Amino acid sequence: MRRWTVLAVAVPLVIAVAGCGSSKKSSSSSGGSSGNAYSPPSQSSTTTSAKPTGAAGSTVKLAADEEGKLYFNPRSLKSKAGTVTLSMNNPKTSGLMHGIAVEGNGIDKTGKIVAAGSTSNLTVKLKPGKYTFYCPVPGHRQGGMQGTLKVQ
Repeated sequence: MRRWTVLAVAVPLVIAVAGCGSSKKSSSSSGGSSGNAYSPPSQSSTTTSAKPTGAAGSTVKLAADEEGKLYFNPRSLKSKAGTVTLSMNNPKTSGLMHGIAVEGNGIDKTGKIVAAGSTSNLTVKLKPGKYTFYCPVPGHRQGGMQGTLKVQ
């Protein structure tokens, strides 16, 4: 039984790591950048504010890059203090596994890593302050897949 548990944990991790360094799409942009050190377009640094979802709290939405580059759109989020759900869309065209995690001010929570075409949701109770959200897939955060969440 113990072998099956180890196998159940190891297989998704191997699949996630295998998807880290490549993309099924080739980029035809003239930016001259390749690999994980990708600078997203300037419009992707816009700020998205949380929308109230009733008494349960608020939801902030973001997405992984459609072409499989290692960044979120937007890279800066705002929310009110309280229960906050980060909803990360992983576009089908990304070709990579992605997830959402948040840390800061004593919080360190990780959501589910999902395949392309799926959404990862993470609900946390946050106090006012600055937090970092990032992709928990090994190598993605180091490649630039992170942003700032300002909670007021």
